Order: sequence, then structure tokens, then C-alpha cells
Amino acid sequence: MTVTPGDIATTTLTVRNDSDIVEAYDLTVVGDCAAWTTVEPARVSLYPGTSETVTLRLEPPRSPEIRAGEMPLGVRVLPNEHPDAVRVLETTVHVGKFRELRTELSPRRRRGWLRGRYLLAVRNQGNTPVRVRFTPGQAGEELAFAFDPAQPKLEPGESAEVRLRVRTAKPVWFGAPAVWPFTVDATEAVEQEEPAEARGDDPVVRPPLDAEFVQIPIFPKWLLVLLAALLALLLAWFALVRPAVRSAAEEAATEAVQPRPTPAGEQEAGGEGAPGTGGATDSPGGGGQEPGAAAPGTGGGGSGSAAGGGIAAGGRQSSETIDLKTRTGATESGTYKVPENSVFGVTDIVVANFQGDEGVLTISFGDRKITTIALETFRNQDYHWVTPIEIPENDTVTISVTCAKPGTPATGRQASECHEVLNVSGVLGTTAR
Repeated sequence: MTVTPGDIATTTLTVRNDSDIVEAYDLTVVGDCAAWTTVEPARVSLYPGTSETVTLRLEPPRSPEIRAGEMPLGVRVLPNEHPDAVRVLETTVHVGKFRELRTELSPRRRRGWLRGRYLLAVRNQGNTPVRVRFTPGQAGEELAFAFDPAQPKLEPGESAEVRLRVRTAKPVWFGAPAVWPFTVDATEAVEQEEPAEARGDDPVVRPPLDAEFVQIPIFPKWLLVLLAALLALLLAWFALVRPAVRSAAEEAATEAVQPRPTPAGEQEAGGEGAPGTGGATDSPGGGGQEPGAAAPGTGGGGSGSAAGGGIAAGGRQSSETIDLKTRTGATESGTYKVPENSVFGVTDIVVANFQGDEGVLTISFGDRKITTIALETFRNQDYHWVTPIEIPENDTVTISVTCAKPGTPATGRQASECHEVLNVSGVLGTTAR
């Protein structure tokens, strides 16, 4: 007899009393089918020479535990009066095939630039081994699908996890995200044509699984807004700020190179009159004298300026540069000597440590130490005086450097020695005699 799990099948069994007494018989189902087979009635009483037909009812559940195929069915008939005459009647039950697949897809929604990963859980709820085939569906051709493994084989009650990779052909550069809905259908892969009776009943048809892939743009909206703001700031810099800064720098440079006005005392000393006339009225004892007459013993205003080491008329702007290189761990000096019959009135000095060296730098005018600086505290340093510092003839402007560690210039390679440059500017005039 044949029965399909989930259905009901019946058959009959006839019990006959061939003894010479009244006998009661107990009927019990034994074997693999006993869990889902019943006999009605389960007990019969018969007179000698009579018989009765009982019904066997088979109700196998629709479960993968009830495997398809041949299963033995036995009914034990036990006489109450003669238990030693017990008999077991046997037959074979053919359990039919049924197919049922359960699938789950997670997550149902995935976000990404080009690809998304999903997980398919599939379980064989049928009672026969199957090979599962997955069929994706999408309205267009924007997505490509890959299943790993592609066609898993499952025994009854067995489960498997299948990785699904979804990929788009082109990226979305700007704008809103693109939403690509798709479906996944799981069916049995038929390897060869089987007769209808071998295939069993039709599989349970479940709707395809719905999912979607949200393709996000490579450049989000906030990044575009930020780039637009940066571009606007850059344009504003080139259009408004840079010209103003450049103009201010040019004005400052022009003002720096213009000659400084000569002090009032020097203008009087260099006037068109005879030497000494400019300072006659201010000299002690010079009151009431005629212009051009010198005070007694003073030799005129010019002689007084020479005695004080002043600069005579006709001074000119002058600038000198001292370029000094010093070995590591050594102390070197560089000098500029004021020419004979000259006085150098220093108004500005600029010292450059363009390599970023480390050590100590000292600047001296003759025997006077002007300043001592740690090299690592600056790259460019400048000093300015309203009243010039006068350096007499044959005296020197000296820069002394003790090199502790050479720095790294703009080339990016550490220098082998320290290198400093001093520029000293002022008025170079002749000594009044």
C-alpha cells in the first residue's frame, strides 16, 4: 500500500477463529509505522469458526523525519486463551515523496557603493534529498548576482547557509542614492527527468523573497557643499585678500628702501656756509659773534663734531652682508671693517637662520656686544634704531656663531654645517676732521 506524509490511507485485516472455543484477540501495530498507524477495533472476540475484519489507519505526518521509500508494517495478533499461538502479520508500506523548501534572506536591505552581501538560510522540509537552485529576479540589468555555494544538496531536515553577493555595473557619483529591488526564488534543481509517480506530490510553492540594494553615491551632498564653500573662499582670497596683502607688502618694502632723513644736527653741520658756522651760535662762548666766526679754542662747529666721532656732511646709505658658515661643534666669526676716515651709523640689522640651525649667535659692534640669540628660536630676526649706532673707522661689525646642530633647509636634506647671514644697513659718512 502507498501513503504520502500528510495524507490518510486505510487497509483491512481479517481475523478468523479456527479454534473450538470463544477467543478474544488483541491487535497491536509493530514496526517503523507503529507511531502513526492505528487499528480499529484493537480487540475482537470471536466464536469458533467465525471471523471479523478490522481497519488499519495510516496517518504519517508531513515531516522530514518520515523518509520516502519502503517501510515494513506489522500487526501482532495475540489470542487471550492461547497466547502461545501469537502471530505477526507483515506487509510493506510505500511512503510517497513530498518536497518543501523554507528560505530566509537577511538583511532585506543593504547599503553600499558597488556591492552588497546577503545571507540565505535554506532548509529541506521534504522527505527526500534535493539539490536547491536559486533564481534571482530584477526588473532591469543593473545588478549581477553570485551564490556560494551555487546549488547546495540537502538531506531531509538538513539546513544550509548560502552567501549572496550583489554587485552593480556602474557607480553613482553624485546625487541621491539609487534603490534596486530584487527577488530570490529557491526551487529544486531537477538533474534528470523522473516519472510522475517517482517525483511524488508537487512541492509547496512559496513566494520569492523580496530584498533591495541601496547604492549610495561616491560623493555625498555634504561633501559637495563643503567643496563649493572652499572654492568660494579660494576665489575670495585671489580676488580680494591677496591683492590687498600684496599691496601692503609692496608699500612696506618701498618704505624700507627709502633713505632716512638726516638728523637736524647733521644738516646744520653740512650746510653751505663755511665749516663751523652752523654750530657757532650753540657753542659755549659763541654768542654775539659774526656768522662764520668760531668760538675761541673750539675750531668751529666742525671741529667739535670730529672730536665726538660724528659723521660729516655727504653721508650715504650703505648696506653690508656677512655670510658665515660654521662646522658642527665649532665657533666661527665673520666681520665687516669700517673703512678709514669713515663712520658707519647703523640703523638696521637683519639676521637669517634659514636652515633652522641650533646653537648661539652673538652680534658685536666693536667692543660692544649688541645681542646674543639662540639659533633655534628664530629663522629671521631684525633690529632697528631711530638714532644710529656709530661705529668709528677701523672698527668692526662682528657675527660669532657656535654651531650645535645644523638644520634642514628647504631641500629636505640636513645640512652638513651651520649657515647664517647678517645684513647691516645705515649711513656711511666720512669722519669730520
